[in-house]
Amino acid sequence: MTDSVEGQAEAKPPKQPGGVQSVDRAVTVLEILARHGEAAVTEVAEELGVHKSTAFRLLGVLENRGLVGQEQERGKYYLGAGVLRLAGAAAVRLDISQEGAPVCRQLAAELGETVNIAVLESDAAVNVTQARGPASVTAQNWLGRRTPLHATSSGKALLAYQPRAVREAVLARKLPRLTERTVTSAAALRRELAEVVEKGFAVAIEELELGLRAVAAPVRAPDGSVIGAISVSVPAYRLAEERLPEVVKATVSAAGELSRRMGYGS
Repeated sequence: MTDSVEGQAEAKPPKQPGGVQSVDRAVTVLEILARHGEAAVTEVAEELGVHKSTAFRLLGVLENRGLVGQEQERGKYYLGAGVLRLAGAAAVRLDISQEGAPVCRQLAAELGETVNIAVLESDAAVNVTQARGPASVTAQNWLGRRTPLHATSSGKALLAYQPRAVREAVLARKLPRLTERTVTSAAALRRELAEVVEKGFAVAIEELELGLRAVAAPVRAPDGSVIGAISVSVPAYRLAEERLPEVVKATVSAAGELSRRMGYGS
């Protein structure tokens, strides 16, 4: 009998801290609504095993963030448009990674260099796909890395096409100097972003790391909005001025191909 009681005690899950428990419950609420389509406060409370007031507070927070909506007549709750927004962002990230993989490999093989695809995530560019060419001299893995928008070719290619309010919010913050060549002036970066839109590509010359140069071009969604950037990173000694046009042309072409794969222009 003692062994049985001890076994039950050991099997009992550890008590969660208040904040973690609230997050867990909020996620469970979304799962309940996804499963049932809609549910009243009392139904949510019963499935959570909490008091009705607790369920009401959770639903209120989720409603304020647009993740939950409420019917006016019956008062039942359902998943809100905010969930679709999050799901859409995740879908785009998955799609561009999957569709971009062969484009990355082909460009890496053509130029012999490291190729990345990045997407905008808050105030950074995040690399979601990478391929290394036969001439690549570094084993550095950029996958999943958050890189600054103002000091990378991908970041500039992404930022240049964002709404003005988004661009200005980034330019209003302090732009950290990462190398002696990093652009830290808001006015200078603003001019450079205008050139990116005019030319259709971005360049970073040893602004993130000394000895590293990169070129990037925007990737577009079916509606023409920029959802990513494909970039080529090259050691400085292999990207002299005379080779730059070749790398730019290949990068822009690859970005066009990936944009077509994502549905742009079809």
